[in-house]
Amino acid sequence: MPGLALDSRLKMHDGHLIPQFGLGVYEMTSDETYGAVKAALEAGYRHVDTAEWYENEAPVGKAINDFCAETGTPRADIFLTSKLMHNETYERTLRDLKTSLRKAGVDRFDLYLMHSAIGGPQIRKEVWRALVDAKKQGLVTSIGVSNWGAKHIDELVKAGSELPVVNQIDLHPFMRHFDIVEECGKHGILLEAWAPLVRGLRFDHPALVAVAKQHAKEPAQILLRWGLQHGFIVIPKSVSPKRIVSNSQIFDFELSDADMAQLDKLDEYLVTDWDVVDCD
Repeated sequence: MPGLALDSRLKMHDGHLIPQFGLGVYEMTSDETYGAVKAALEAGYRHVDTAEWYENEAPVGKAINDFCAETGTPRADIFLTSKLMHNETYERTLRDLKTSLRKAGVDRFDLYLMHSAIGGPQIRKEVWRALVDAKKQGLVTSIGVSNWGAKHIDELVKAGSELPVVNQIDLHPFMRHFDIVEECGKHGILLEAWAPLVRGLRFDHPALVAVAKQHAKEPAQILLRWGLQHGFIVIPKSVSPKRIVSNSQIFDFELSDADMAQLDKLDEYLVTDWDVVDCD
């Protein structure tokens, strides 16, 4: 796939651009988060994904603001995503969003996601309405969802609602989620992989190892390149500066059609963490 680079961006259906490669900060302490974000930004990353649930919005925001102050990098160059933890009411959604903004020390999030579809149709409707209004109020630039199944996307389509620009799900060769990918594709919703490295559970899979050896790359780098070549956004997590750099060194090679076909056959519905895409 020619043209891919560390600073490659995809156009979301609202017209805004999102970096296709970024850093995830799930299950990091505050100190680990600050160090990882600074290391990633210094390595050229321009996309950081956090969440209210992760309890590290504050160190993410501080690392971004410190990096910008130290390097003269415009804050607008760095894409920041966060996510709503509780699906409850319209009012609580806006209140929790504003709290997250204060913690992160920013005026707006570039992207704000519902972390799940849990709660049922009526609650989803109210929470999504709050996100639409938050965008109108300038609290967020773009809005999306995470861990939504095809039926939840279809629910918004049938209601004639504004659609999310992104659906962030568990997505890798061992978890293909064909129905979700198809549904989102029909409506121009980008897919984002929150565990593109499969949490390390399949680094020793023979098919993956074989492709890695062929390209003189690590299994992690092959997994990330697979996601990028499918047009997915990938946000690998690491607290190691060395691994953060290594994860980004995937733009000097390309997987062949045969490589992609081999990896595409590995689906086993491997749940790496949280699987709520079929909730009511």
